[in-house]
Amino acid sequence: MEPVLLYGIPQGCSFGSIVALEWLGQPYRLCRIDMLRDMQSHLYARFHPDRKTPALLLEDGTVLTESAATLQNIAARGIPKGFGFAQGTREFDRLNQRIAFLTTTYFAAFGPLWHAYKMDQNSPVPGVLREVGRETVAKANEQLESMLANSEWLMGSRKSLADAYFIGLARWGKYHRVVEPGQYPNVDRLIHRLEADPAVVFAHAIEDERSAASSGGFRGHIALEELSHRLAA
Repeated sequence: MEPVLLYGIPQGCSFGSIVALEWLGQPYRLCRIDMLRDMQSHLYARFHPDRKTPALLLEDGTVLTESAATLQNIAARGIPKGFGFAQGTREFDRLNQRIAFLTTTYFAAFGPLWHAYKMDQNSPVPGVLREVGRETVAKANEQLESMLANSEWLMGSRKSLADAYFIGLARWGKYHRVVEPGQYPNVDRLIHRLEADPAVVFAHAIEDERSAASSGGFRGHIALEELSHRLAA
């Protein structure tokens, strides 16, 4: 049994876990979750009680949630070939630090914008939230711009799962129209480099339901209803 990633559309942060699984190159499957419909079902709540994505169904039937945990699980599978890092090493700590920044600062900066997206647009509240979001996203990007000043990737000279997670979040700037091209040159450089990566191209095609050529271990989609028997008791 291969692991199954339950990923969310539209624009789910689980995008980064798809990229990470492609980079890993080991067999995996995907389960497509419409975040405006499927996540509200009682069936999905069995996989993720908080009704979020991603959720990674492991080989033993347990489910791992939260992007940081999912990414570290994927990284650990690739330690023998230098894809992940052993706990206690400087590299492991640095990867944790980068993923933590992306989770607690960069991801969170877009929170007001997503709240505004879901609200009645006839209310004045969404406009206020969008202004708050514009400020928090700018601050997070300024921090990221500084981090990347002398680095090719978020970890330095080599790409890591922090970059995979980042590219799934960075597109939200364009989606919410709060980041202008060229505003953050170092961030833009990393985005452009990642957008040309075959795994990122694949993840976009998967989300858009276009023909997708895997350069990794993708073994196809599986419906949520077909997964319930694999859940551990």
